[in-house]
Amino acid sequence: MTMSARSLSRTLVSMLAFTMQLQQLADACSCAPYHPQDAFCNSDIVIRAKVVGKKLLKDSSYSTMRYTVKQMKMYKGFDKVQYVQHIYTHASESLCGVKFEMNKHQYLITGRVYDGKIYTGLCNFNEKWDQLSQSQKKGFSHRYQQGCNCRIKTCHSLPCFVTSKSECLWTDMISHFEAPGFQSRHYACVRKKEGYCSWYRGVSSYNKTMSNATDP
Repeated sequence: MTMSARSLSRTLVSMLAFTMQLQQLADACSCAPYHPQDAFCNSDIVIRAKVVGKKLLKDSSYSTMRYTVKQMKMYKGFDKVQYVQHIYTHASESLCGVKFEMNKHQYLITGRVYDGKIYTGLCNFNEKWDQLSQSQKKGFSHRYQQGCNCRIKTCHSLPCFVTSKSECLWTDMISHFEAPGFQSRHYACVRKKEGYCSWYRGVSSYNKTMSNATDP
């Protein structure tokens, strides 16, 4: 191989490596913001658990991390499984794989069931239990379930409006540039006796100046 041929070969290899790096960046995990109530309502499984073990599995094109969990409480999924022992996720964060710390925290974990296995990722709601607000804990315990027949409508810029009595206007994207915002941490969208859906915070901390039929 001549000097020019070797130089051309190195250049092509460098370009290929650079292209692969760009592709990896382009394929990085990207998730749309969502209210935790939507995370509850759209998940098959919602549990509180402690992660006690992990194992890297390489049985497919992509590596999978299998976490062993000790389930503390199940909030949703009784019709899918009786007890959760393993949670599966991509091993790579660029493929939306989630990282759990072992033997340190209790986590609120949401996921979907495929072929009898429970999968989760960065686009699912997974948070340390002690970092949730009291309203979020109550939401996952019972309140979010009451609002699964309502729709949370995201407002990205003003003006924005509800278009049906089943909608609650979610304005955290405007008032809070970093998640979670105030509505995410303190409100649930539930259907009132009158038939329309409205933000609800709870009797003990209800504030009439911050709540109406569409928006706190």
